[in-house]
Amino acid sequence: MTDPTVAHAPPATERPYGTWPSAVTTALVAGKTVGLSALQTDGDAIFWLETRPSEAGRTVLVRWTAQGGTVDVTPPPLDIGTRVHEYGGGAYVVSGGRVAFSSRTDGSIWIVEADGPARPISAVAGLRFADFAFDPAGDRLFCVREDHRAGGEPVSTLVALPLAAGDPATQEGRILVSGPDFVSSPRPSPDGRYLAWIEWNHPSMPWEATRLRVARLARDASGGCALDDARTMAGDGEPESVIEPAWADAQVLYAASDRSGWWNLLRFTLPDGAPAPVAPMEAEIGLPHWVFGQRSYRPLADGSILAIAIDHGEGRTIRITGGAPPSVTVRPASLGHPAQCPAPLPDGSLAWIDTPPDGPPAVVHGHDGVPPDILRVATDLPLAPGDIARAETIRFPLPDGPGGALRGHAFFYPPANSRFHGPADERPPLIVMAHGGPTGRASEAFSFKVQWWTSRGFAVVDVNYGGSTGFGRTYRQRLEGKWGEIDVADCIAACQHLIETGRVDPHRVAIRGSSAGGLTVLLALARSSLFAAGASLYGVTDLRALAQETHKFESRYLDSLVGPYPAAEATYLARSPLTQATGIRAPVLFLHGLDDAVVPPGQARAMAHALADNGVPHAHYEFPGESHGFRREETIRRALDLELDFYGQIFGFTVPDVSERVVMRS
Repeated sequence: MTDPTVAHAPPATERPYGTWPSAVTTALVAGKTVGLSALQTDGDAIFWLETRPSEAGRTVLVRWTAQGGTVDVTPPPLDIGTRVHEYGGGAYVVSGGRVAFSSRTDGSIWIVEADGPARPISAVAGLRFADFAFDPAGDRLFCVREDHRAGGEPVSTLVALPLAAGDPATQEGRILVSGPDFVSSPRPSPDGRYLAWIEWNHPSMPWEATRLRVARLARDASGGCALDDARTMAGDGEPESVIEPAWADAQVLYAASDRSGWWNLLRFTLPDGAPAPVAPMEAEIGLPHWVFGQRSYRPLADGSILAIAIDHGEGRTIRITGGAPPSVTVRPASLGHPAQCPAPLPDGSLAWIDTPPDGPPAVVHGHDGVPPDILRVATDLPLAPGDIARAETIRFPLPDGPGGALRGHAFFYPPANSRFHGPADERPPLIVMAHGGPTGRASEAFSFKVQWWTSRGFAVVDVNYGGSTGFGRTYRQRLEGKWGEIDVADCIAACQHLIETGRVDPHRVAIRGSSAGGLTVLLALARSSLFAAGASLYGVTDLRALAQETHKFESRYLDSLVGPYPAAEATYLARSPLTQATGIRAPVLFLHGLDDAVVPPGQARAMAHALADNGVPHAHYEFPGESHGFRREETIRRALDLELDFYGQIFGFTVPDVSERVVMRS
């Protein structure tokens, strides 16, 4: 029997796929949704960063306490961020009531003590700082410094920066580590006796080969410090990626290493420091070092370790107890879906940014196994459960796997809108997504970049092509020397799998990607007739120009992905969409920021001109004030509308209520 007091939703209306009215509007995605990141705890206070599109993309430090609630720590016009390595991260640190942070505007460093006003301690033109750590034994800040003053490639060093205002020389910081091309993760031991850090050199990327170093901190009578007896703890033998050092106590240091084929934890006990595996597993505790400040695990006060393990592309939270094999125990922790490893609070609870598959990110705190308290939600979501598309993991055969034994990985999202359904004789159009990096990963977390499409009647497949992380070093290395081939083939294979299983319309398939994903998009269009359209957001089009023009961090990235330049120039030409433009017949949309230092805007311009020369329909839009990735509300809203109208024109339906129609050229 039915309960007459329960209200029932009206039956869904039949309407062609791709034309469904949606509550996921540009105002919701771009104006009412804040970015939540970089959560830290200090005593019983919880801190996090909010990026607010409605404030021109300004990033604000926010603090929550049980007594005072939620307050902004940094008032306008302060904008927290750093451009070290261009991608930034690690833009603030908090400890003992003190906060240090970097200003995105000019790279200056500021300090906030107690509830006092923010004051600058370094403002030197041409210097950028990131990855901060307070010295437990002194009034200084350890950090990465990137020096752009001499022109050419910037110089990366680890420095100690006095917290007191001083003369301009002290504002530059005292150099502790110099020589390596890159440094990161300065982590002092709790007693201030040691400093651990990560370093690496060209042509390696940090997910290919790094070194973990530790040195004694020597202090002089004037309050200065230097490093003594520096030694390599891991990374001196066969190439391995060692990342994320973290101290458990004054003598025990942990780090994640992929020497086993997976990023797993190693334990080092000072002073001897021999590495000991902690909990070997075929899962990844670690992420590629694109940004500073990532936390995939945390040693806790009770001797256990809380960690996020990525198992076949899907994250799960675990607790490791018992020290080391064979006594070690690994058990699941019921803590939702943390974006980074939860941070401890004095009462034994934890705080984290939750990224569930069926709702927007939120700052939460609570205990293992208990529903957490929600402190801040990225947006109020006006969606019913039936309006939200949930990720379905799919596996499909890959062309480079003998006998179909090697399987590809992707997340598939069917259309979802409780008010509408498609005609029985129709299959939905498909959006194929190629993530950036290319050393990155597609995640199953709720994302408006997916829900924007599924709520309108599109299906989406987000492909973890060869080279993606979360599947071990061997899967990541599938892309070595093969960028522009393996990624393209895997995206095509995912698309073919969905077509062959009857889940999507084979005549209405589009492919989109940003940054490195843009190259995948354009080469897929050149090599396959499966795709009716493609969208490249600040995408790579000319590999030779990228090798010569891009920033220091990625300037040798292509050595492993394509080959050394100029020795492998023929391969660079063969893999560049710009030289393959004659193979593209499907329409293309280009969206690019004019301040992009990673993939300069000239790359999209050159590709648009090549398509124009070939008479291929295309549209090209540039956005002033935007760099590599869009942050401003007006940009995000306009980009969403343009891309939606673009697909509508290609797939043959009118999209209502967009702010701007795409103007196609050919």
